[in-house]
Amino acid sequence: MEKGEAEESIGSLNTYLHNLQLNPNSDKTKSTHKTHAPVLQSFEFSSLVKREWPPSLVSLCIGVVGRHLEDIIDDLAEIASTFPSDIKMALVAIARRRKLLNDDIIIALADNSWEILDISGSDVSDFGLCHVVKISKNLRAVDISRCSRLTSTGVSELLQYSHSLQILRWGGCPRSDITARRCLSLLKPNLNDVGGESWEDLDTLEFTHGAQSLRWLVWPKIDKDSLESLSIECPRIIVNPKPSPLGFRGSEVPQEAIPQVVLDDPIVKDIDPKTWAVSGFISKTTLPSTSSPNELSIAEKFRLAFVERDTRLAPKRAKNARQHQRRAEREWVMMDTRAKALALASKASKSLHPRNS
Repeated sequence: MEKGEAEESIGSLNTYLHNLQLNPNSDKTKSTHKTHAPVLQSFEFSSLVKREWPPSLVSLCIGVVGRHLEDIIDDLAEIASTFPSDIKMALVAIARRRKLLNDDIIIALADNSWEILDISGSDVSDFGLCHVVKISKNLRAVDISRCSRLTSTGVSELLQYSHSLQILRWGGCPRSDITARRCLSLLKPNLNDVGGESWEDLDTLEFTHGAQSLRWLVWPKIDKDSLESLSIECPRIIVNPKPSPLGFRGSEVPQEAIPQVVLDDPIVKDIDPKTWAVSGFISKTTLPSTSSPNELSIAEKFRLAFVERDTRLAPKRAKNARQHQRRAEREWVMMDTRAKALALASKASKSLHPRNS
């Protein structure tokens, strides 16, 4: 009796699920033994639904550290000495987003297993970059765009030590664009020996500098002359590539070489964005500049105007200083009895011994 009731319950359940029409393409005239198909299909459909999994414990801990990063900067080198390389890289990405990334932080977190380095829009200077590239010699993709404190010295060190560098991002602001134009010669290959009869006779070791492994260059505001120079003298380097299903010049464009992609986004994809939107921190959005690449920034114009004004007023300040000194000497003579006596004696001596004409 119980077995019959169970079979009847299963039959009712299958009939109910069948009436829900979970599979509109199914044939209602199918036999009874196929009524289990909607059940299986509904299970498969539910398994394909994207579930929001809770963040891992590691991601939560990185978020807490990143939220209070400014409180541990002084001791960061000691704290992060035992951190894995991926956690160090995540802290660099958080510091960059919080506008805290500078030489102290990048030096404290530098790791020899890094293949990606994103310091764009940070305060890292030549000193910090040179320190990192001497440690991380396997860098494959680097973003130094909008780094106004970097000069051709830092870029030269980067190209010299990063023998595996394939993707480079630079420029993006007036000062960085100027640095990029100054460093164009570093991308062009030079020859140690040009005695061969043809280019095919030259060995790879006879090429010096030239960033031999570099293939992709992201330069958002590249000027026409620089683009033409690169296309003629460095045809192996593809500038500002665009993603294409067919590839570019027979090569598939790497994800890191697409200008719209943020280089370190995959590193912090599992970390809560509130980590770099902490209270009291205001994110500075970079507005697109409509000025020409050679135009100076407003801050630089103010600085040059101040220097010019300071130079123009320097003679007047020196004259005022001399007048103030003479006035102080006269006041001292009038107030000090001994000094007054010496002054009167000096005048009397001059009157008794007039100068010979």
